[in-house]
Amino acid sequence: MALKEPFTDLEIEKAQGGFYEGYSLPIALISKGIMVALVLWALIFPLSANGTLDAWNWALLQGWNTFYIISVGIFAFFLFALAILPTGRRKLGGADTVPEFSNFSWFSMMFGAGLGVGLMVFATAEPLGLWGSNPLTVAGEVEGGTPEAVKSAFRYTFLHYGFHAWAIYVVTGLSLAYYAYTRDMPLTIRSALTPLLGKYANGAIGHLVDVLGVVATILGVSVTIGFGVSQFVDGVYAVSGMEWLMGSAEGDAPAKPSTVGLITALAVIMTLSIISAVSGVGRGIKYLSNLNLVLSVILLMTFVIFGSFMFAMSTYATAFVDYVIQFVALSFEAYSPLSEAEFAANLDPAAAPLAAELYGGATNAWGSLSGFQGGLEGDAAALAPEAQIAAYEAGTQGRLFGWQSGWTTFYWAWWIAFSPFVGLFLARISKGRTVREFILGCVIAPALVCFAWMTILGGTAIDLELSGVAEGAIKGASNTNKLFTTLSYMISGGFLSAITVMCVVLIMTFLVTSADSGILVMNTIMSGGEQETGIKHRIIWGLIMTGVIGALIIAGNTGAAANPLDSLQDAMIIGALPFTIVMVLMVISLIKAMWNDSRREKAGTTVGQPAE
Repeated sequence: MALKEPFTDLEIEKAQGGFYEGYSLPIALISKGIMVALVLWALIFPLSANGTLDAWNWALLQGWNTFYIISVGIFAFFLFALAILPTGRRKLGGADTVPEFSNFSWFSMMFGAGLGVGLMVFATAEPLGLWGSNPLTVAGEVEGGTPEAVKSAFRYTFLHYGFHAWAIYVVTGLSLAYYAYTRDMPLTIRSALTPLLGKYANGAIGHLVDVLGVVATILGVSVTIGFGVSQFVDGVYAVSGMEWLMGSAEGDAPAKPSTVGLITALAVIMTLSIISAVSGVGRGIKYLSNLNLVLSVILLMTFVIFGSFMFAMSTYATAFVDYVIQFVALSFEAYSPLSEAEFAANLDPAAAPLAAELYGGATNAWGSLSGFQGGLEGDAAALAPEAQIAAYEAGTQGRLFGWQSGWTTFYWAWWIAFSPFVGLFLARISKGRTVREFILGCVIAPALVCFAWMTILGGTAIDLELSGVAEGAIKGASNTNKLFTTLSYMISGGFLSAITVMCVVLIMTFLVTSADSGILVMNTIMSGGEQETGIKHRIIWGLIMTGVIGALIIAGNTGAAANPLDSLQDAMIIGALPFTIVMVLMVISLIKAMWNDSRREKAGTTVGQPAE
């Protein structure tokens, strides 16, 4: 029996005239309405916005942590299977289609758009943070901050910036590219679900899918810009010494960029981003991406020559083998929250009546046994040391859940929220590549570079601490300032000043690349997949993104435990959940589409009305 034709009759109704000519009104108006409402809420009621977003985020993590973890594991294994199977030979385009960009430019753009800012901010902060706190240290198997904790620190560093991270991007990118270049469909999010939605993709459901893509994109890009702007301010301060850029330090906490400094830097970066976005992907983004890669190599070579290169390379080898061995467990090991009742049930009779007093400290993922014991009061402090240790061990599941939701799930949500932007961008620059080339080029290759980057920069920072050279200064610096602090203990004089200035320029170009790419992607979705969009709408979305980031920075700086980036992160995790569901449906759709296309090729004929 011959198979029916695939559904390709995707019609996205667009305005025929006026300000929104060529754009889908439902997508544009709903997306902008949501973002404007978020901006007004954060500006008018910052304390309420900060508290509510934090509460929603915690409730979401308690119910959906496992879904995030398992979904990302499935994404990675799904792509590896596609690369191995004969479907990997399929070309994204006609048989005579050739790639638009050289391999160098292709890699430069995917690298800069995918993880550029993240690698600058977390190159040293990630390994150092995980060196002190990871599931093995939380469970008491290894002591944090010791030579024994280095391997586990890089195991989870590789997890967060490795194959899983890039698999998230490629699931979206491959889905969009497959339908756009093999079925000549619009390069927009709803196209990836047409095998499941069929004609319903033309209506309200299709609009909803695209709106979720726009919302996730702007929140994911906003978090990236937020971290990058903070590091940009740290770098400018290191170069110029302008005090107004930094807030006052409280207690032992390191000084962080001030709200005024962040907003000023944000205005500068977003102005440059809008200018670049107006120039288009073929010019502005391409040239900036090539510059990013060149400057990144210079920074990397500085660490190779003056840093702890041998320590880093030995760490790379052992960590990579460990990462591969643990890959399956890392992919699907999800922790559940521990309720107070479950905690009480695990206590011995002497401690059970004090469960309410013991629960908070025993399940605190960022605390230690000594800190837990030192914080006990009254009857809890009078418990025998053995009972206190047993109570702490009873809270291990809660600590592991807290750690995973604060680290791994945060990253998965960030990459997922970022994936409509990066995925669509990868699809735009990958016409003419095969499925296998797309997967290997966009998952394996950049992940290996990320591993080298993290071990060379992060390994140097850890080695400086282990050897006693830094004397805790790098660990004590804020996350966005750890890179500059590491450089200050590695090199000095005019060379340090020159590299610091270069880092500031590199951060700026990474930020501009990410922001202008995001602006172009949002316009592509709103225009029903058009790659050339109106300049005025690029400017408007640039201003909206600036408003979202600025308003949430202000909201995050309110409350008792003010952190400018907290509200941004909360909003991003909340906004990523609906798109995670969309991505799971993308996987199912792509399996169906590729399976049926293979059957059609073997049968050689199709008849009747569209089947999918």
